[in-house]
Amino acid sequence: MGTRLQRGRPEVGARYRSVLGHFCTGVTVVTGMSSEGPVGFACQAFAALSLDPPLVLFCPQRTSRSWAAIASAGSFCVNVLAEDQREVSTVFGRAGTDKFSTVSWTPSPTGAPVLDGALTWVDCQVSVVHEAGDHHVVVGSVVELGPVREAQPLLFYRGRYASHAELDPRGWSGEVLDNLLTWQRQSEWS
Repeated sequence: MGTRLQRGRPEVGARYRSVLGHFCTGVTVVTGMSSEGPVGFACQAFAALSLDPPLVLFCPQRTSRSWAAIASAGSFCVNVLAEDQREVSTVFGRAGTDKFSTVSWTPSPTGAPVLDGALTWVDCQVSVVHEAGDHHVVVGSVVELGPVREAQPLLFYRGRYASHAELDPRGWSGEVLDNLLTWQRQSEWS
């Protein structure tokens, strides 16, 4: 049986990161266009939320200056990174650098940057923002969806980048899971 977490204890943060680090996530870069130019940050807390209407969510830190600029603009683009974009993730994961000086991009329909080489992208309007501890939960209404390029996604697992092959050396089994929101065959919703 697990131990009950008590806020304010130093070991809680380390244990929390260790346990939740075992949940493999994709890596995205959330971008927007501020009055001073393009802004963006690496974000692994991103998910599909609703199919009808199409909604997504992501969770930026409350202290993020990039998020503050994106919130003011009212729109954002989630760039889903491909496995060959580890450097892009690293650039957007650092604070205080000119993140767009080494990355090419084009504007999405809302004007937010679509990063060249992204696996795909989701362009959105900010719908609602909720405070949640040291983060916000941002719900976005999907405006446009980008094409999907032939590549594997960039994954993050146990505190480091990982590839699909590293996680499952047996390869994809071909198993179809109909009840997952992001899978194409939703035949049985409960």
